[in-house]
Amino acid sequence: MGLLTSVQNGFEKAKERLSSIDQRINRSTFGRVFRLEGSGHPKSIRGATFFKEIRAGMTTFATMAYIIAVNSAVLSDSGGTCTCPQGTQPGCPGDVSMSVCQTMLKRDLITATAALAGLSSILFGFLTNLPVALGPGMGLNAYFTYQVVGWRGTGPVPYRIALTAIFVEGFIFMFLALTGMRQWLVRMIPATIKTACGVGIGLFLTEIGLSYSAGIGAITGGYSTPLAIGGCPPELLDGSLECSAQIMANPAMWIGIFLGGILVAFLMAFKIKSAIIIGIGLVSILSWPRDTSFTYFPHTLEGENRYQFFRQIVAFHPIESTLAVQDWNLSGASSAQFALALVTFLYVDIIDCTATLYSMAKFCGVVEENGDFPRSTVAYCTDAACISIGSLFGCSPVTAFIESGAGIAEGGRTGLTAISAGFCFLISLFFAPILASIPPWATGSTLILVGCLMIRQVTNINWQYIGDAVPSFVTLAFMPFSYSVAYGLIAGMMVYIVLNTMIWIVVKTTRGKVTPANWQSKEVYSFGFTRRDMPSWMRFVRRKLFGENPTGGIRKEGIELADCDSTIDQGSRSPSAQDKHMQILSGRRHHMDCDLPSLD
Repeated sequence: MGLLTSVQNGFEKAKERLSSIDQRINRSTFGRVFRLEGSGHPKSIRGATFFKEIRAGMTTFATMAYIIAVNSAVLSDSGGTCTCPQGTQPGCPGDVSMSVCQTMLKRDLITATAALAGLSSILFGFLTNLPVALGPGMGLNAYFTYQVVGWRGTGPVPYRIALTAIFVEGFIFMFLALTGMRQWLVRMIPATIKTACGVGIGLFLTEIGLSYSAGIGAITGGYSTPLAIGGCPPELLDGSLECSAQIMANPAMWIGIFLGGILVAFLMAFKIKSAIIIGIGLVSILSWPRDTSFTYFPHTLEGENRYQFFRQIVAFHPIESTLAVQDWNLSGASSAQFALALVTFLYVDIIDCTATLYSMAKFCGVVEENGDFPRSTVAYCTDAACISIGSLFGCSPVTAFIESGAGIAEGGRTGLTAISAGFCFLISLFFAPILASIPPWATGSTLILVGCLMIRQVTNINWQYIGDAVPSFVTLAFMPFSYSVAYGLIAGMMVYIVLNTMIWIVVKTTRGKVTPANWQSKEVYSFGFTRRDMPSWMRFVRRKLFGENPTGGIRKEGIELADCDSTIDQGSRSPSAQDKHMQILSGRRHHMDCDLPSLD
């Protein structure tokens, strides 16, 4: 009894000591830079403390760690700088030298992925103070490998030229951000569809969490149906990737569900700190012993390769074949290939990257009433710069990671979350064998829980008016089913434009005598490029040149931050934010001298 009391007292003293250190850091200059609570900064962020941000960053990293192995595996399928021997068929299937080259390429890309995710997350967190981590996009890497470069270089664009196009694309994105065009693109999207994007990403995360590649393996692609029930051990998946036997009988899946999902939700219900990290760590440790039915290292060729890599524990592999390998000789056929790659990536990335970054900013509660978020120009420019830097590492485009939602759900509110996640990635350069051995069923349930948190925004969609409801539903449904944020947004915008144009023609031709049901409930939509769409540096120059009132014609509201301290019990919009929303509605008629802001 005395020993138990001593342990308890020691624990309480340690807790008080850590709390004291936490408060001291919050009040320091360091805390003021990141606007931590109690720092004295006029725009300090409620609920943001040093240790909470570090914990949130570790959570973000834990849910993103799978990209170290997955991204390298996907990009190595492109063949990279490896070439087939002369006289072999395209892709040289079965060629031993090509397979050896691909193995070395994959190790290069493991290092490149970890280094790029670390550097870009640190840079983004420091410059923007947003809890959003960056890394090579998972959907974008598959698009790069299988639709642009092709398996082992059998696609329309060679690997080196595709990297050149990505490098140039980053600078184009930066120009669009500096001129305000990228921000205007976000504001041009109707508010109800922007909200649907957050919901769609939540469903997208849920689908990933249920899949085999990065989740618990509860669903799989079907032959006669788009999806089929899974849950069998991977070796029992047949040629059509359906379970041939033992449906929902995989022990690894059930461990992921109960320990990585239900247990974490139980801990979150009582606001236990680090609930997500506890779940991921517990499932991972249980999955490492080899002689179990749910081991991550089965006695197979693939399992043996994983185990041999895991046994190294500490290992660093320098990049040998993918560093700065762009092809700048764009004469002849190369110019057409470069143009094709550039247009293709611009088309997909500008929508995918922008929509994901906006949705993450909205999820952490920093989107302002005019549809923008703090330091948006810096955020978009940093994202663009990281895209170009990523091409120098030999990787597909960098983007904001939707898994950042896990860190935000854990309480992350500042750039310290992204910075701590970035440092974890840099550390993983030396501990990649351990961190690359986190099994997918350890993080799958976490992604499902984050999807649960993000889908709460569905109540903010304007379901009253069909011209807003149908496009929003198409957006949120198409994202998971097309496995792409970009395609979901494109589908929703297409339906929005066609449907509302048809309705507008009827209303105009009848001079308002014929209107659809709940016409008065439609959201006001404006896509004009006005002064409030300009980045802050442009507005500053305009004021200096023309001497305008800095607040004239521009309405900006303070940031409302949600407190999601493990957060399953909070609504997606706080009461004060709802009041502000109603104030915006009631105040619209008094601000007709400028374009009306989106309802956000």
